[in-house]
Amino acid sequence: MTSNTEKSGDSSATAPAPQVSPPETSEWREYGGFLLKLALFVFILRSFIVSPFNIPSESMQPRLLIGDYLLVAKWPYGYSKNSMPFALPIIPGRIFAGQPERGDVVVFKAPMSNGADYIKRVIGLPGDVIQMREGILEINGVAVKKERIADLVIPVTQNMRDAAELDRNPFPCWRPDMEEPAAKGGTQCRYPRFRETLPEGKSYEILDLANGLEGDNTEAFVVGEGDLFLMGDNRDRSADSRWSPIDKPGAIGMVPQENLVGRALVSVFSTDGSSHWLLPWTWFTATRAERIGQGF
Repeated sequence: MTSNTEKSGDSSATAPAPQVSPPETSEWREYGGFLLKLALFVFILRSFIVSPFNIPSESMQPRLLIGDYLLVAKWPYGYSKNSMPFALPIIPGRIFAGQPERGDVVVFKAPMSNGADYIKRVIGLPGDVIQMREGILEINGVAVKKERIADLVIPVTQNMRDAAELDRNPFPCWRPDMEEPAAKGGTQCRYPRFRETLPEGKSYEILDLANGLEGDNTEAFVVGEGDLFLMGDNRDRSADSRWSPIDKPGAIGMVPQENLVGRALVSVFSTDGSSHWLLPWTWFTATRAERIGQGF
């Protein structure tokens, strides 16, 4: 006979030993899970809530300067593939569509631009007739109020010099007569500035650098259904809906609303372009702190 004690001992001897993962494998698994969750959070944030955008040109002066960084709200106009990072085609058409308001500052994918992001102001909505006469904006045959205010005076910065060099312009202030000595050393740009007030009452500042330039007199544009007429606030330095991209390189023509990425929300950082990665103190001296927190 086999005793109960022997049976108990045999059972204990054949029980499988618990499997324990090596500590290093467990840590890497947890780290990988954290990175996956972080990537998913960033993707959702940038696709559906806000995304960053930086200003590379002077087309939206005086509100936006080269070196400004802002957040763009994704929800106001709905979502399409253009709302997604890298324009991923995961949304058919446009869902939760919202109509922009005249005067909104919007980021969008420019037609015929290979997916490049642009930023302009909404001037014409579907059904509007837009025309420029002698530098005066007309909406549906009515001249928009335009009044002269104090000149815009800004110091010449490194990123302005870099942008002028890319444009093959030897003058960072566009024309030599617009550059003058600054009181604290260096030079500054002085630009004629105006306040424009739309029929709905919304006002904003624009620059009109000279009279009689190409965009000061245009044909009458009828904004089609589902399209927008967009313009830069720096009227003489903006290739916008006043020109077709076929006729003028860099222009945008009429912009379909489905190309909208989002609405400009708030400025979160600004640099004059003089910082150097190997000189940490310049990260602070180059910052234009007074521009941080400005809304639209």
